[in-house]
Amino acid sequence: MVTENFRRLYMAIGLQKWLYGPQVDGSILNQRLGVEPSDLNDGKPNGLGLADATYISWLEKHPSALTSFVPLMSETKGKQIVVFLDYDGTLSPIVSDPDRAFMSDPGNEITIFQPAKEYLPTIQKLLQELRERTCGIPGTLVEDNRFCISVHYRHVLDQDYGMLEDIIRDVVSEYPNIFHLTRGKKVLEIRPSIKWNKGDALVYLLDTLGFSDSTNVLPFYLGDDKTDEDAFRVLRSRGHGYPIIVSSVPRETSASYSLRDPSEVLSFLIRLARWGDAFP
Repeated sequence: MVTENFRRLYMAIGLQKWLYGPQVDGSILNQRLGVEPSDLNDGKPNGLGLADATYISWLEKHPSALTSFVPLMSETKGKQIVVFLDYDGTLSPIVSDPDRAFMSDPGNEITIFQPAKEYLPTIQKLLQELRERTCGIPGTLVEDNRFCISVHYRHVLDQDYGMLEDIIRDVVSEYPNIFHLTRGKKVLEIRPSIKWNKGDALVYLLDTLGFSDSTNVLPFYLGDDKTDEDAFRVLRSRGHGYPIIVSSVPRETSASYSLRDPSEVLSFLIRLARWGDAFP
C-alpha cells in the first residue's frame, strides 16, 4: 500500500518520464517499484569520482541516507513515519521553466493554512508592477506563487542582472516592513514580512495533524533549498526526526543526512515504502 502511494506520487509529477524515457508505460514503472533491485543503488552518489575529496569529506559529516538506511530504520520501531518533502529540486529535477516542475494534477494540492492571506491583494499589485517593469529584460520570468513572488533569472544575461535586481529592490522598497527579498537557486523572491517559514510550517503541520508526540512519530524532512534549512533546524532542535538535504555539492547545512539528487530521493522513498510494507 505504501509503495503504491509512492508510485502514484511519481506518476502524478511525471517523473517516470525523466527517469526512464518517454516511451515507458506504467507496467514497467510498477515493476521497478515492486521488485527490481536496480532501483536500490549502493548508496554512492551518482557519478562521484574518487578525486572528489571535498564531497567525500562532506559526506562524512552528512552521510548518505541510502548507505545509512538500516541504522536510520532502527529508530523507527514502534513509531509512525511521517515524510515531508520539498518539490522542485527534491522530488523533481530543477528545470528551466518552473511550470514544468509542478504536479500534473492540481487536485493533489491541499491548502491547510494561509498565514499571508491578507497580503494577497498587495501581492497581485506587486506582481503586475514587476511584470511591467521587467518585461524589457530578456530571460526574466516573474512567477505568481500566490503567497509570494518569484523572479527567475536563470536565463538572464550577466550584464542585465544588475538592472533586474535594482528594479526588484526598487519595487520592494515601496512597501517597507511589509515585504522583503530572499534568494534561492537563480531566483529572487518577494515575501510578506511575517514570521513564517518552512520550519514554522513543519511545526504547524506536526501539531495540526497530530504528529507532535515524539514518542510515537518519527518525521523525515527532505529538501534541497536554503529555505529548507529552517525545517532542518526544527528537527535538530527537537532532538528527533531526520533532516535530509538533497545536494550534489558540499554546502553548509543543518541536515544530518544527504541524498545527491531526485533519483536518489526516489531510491530512498522506495526503500522507505518497502520497509513500511514489511514492517507495518
